[in-house]
Amino acid sequence: MTSPFSDSRVGRGPAAEPSALEPLINDVEKQFSIMVVKARQAIRRRATAIHPELQPLGYKVLSILASEDAQQQIVLAEELQVDKATMSRMIKWLESKELVTRVPDPDDGRAMLVSITDIARAGYLESSAESRRLLRNRLGSWEPAEIQRFVDLLSKLNDNDAVAR
Repeated sequence: MTSPFSDSRVGRGPAAEPSALEPLINDVEKQFSIMVVKARQAIRRRATAIHPELQPLGYKVLSILASEDAQQQIVLAEELQVDKATMSRMIKWLESKELVTRVPDPDDGRAMLVSITDIARAGYLESSAESRRLLRNRLGSWEPAEIQRFVDLLSKLNDNDAVAR
């Protein structure tokens, strides 16, 4: 997945005057910064709702395992872009808190498959439901057309690698 901040150019309309764009782009950057800080805070809150000592990386591991089948540690490390040693320590910690289990991978005797426990899954689903409620509350006063426009603009921003540079 490409970052909305990458240099890809998608759906560029007529060229705008750079001097007119600069303050608008600055405002977009400011709003993105606010959103990123709030997203990090939300991840921390969701993590501690599952376990008081759970760090954001551990929460991200659980989020992958909650939506997918058991995964090898190396796959988790690659998906979350962390080194194998960091992932190994995190999985051991999660296992010590009974948030994940590990079993030998039947397809690769050298690897272990990591799965989320029922307790961790319940905590994850509860924190996800709370997050959805919050989003619904925030968007509840918007008109459906505004929400659709918001979705369309976010999609346009996220699809920035759809067209060659």
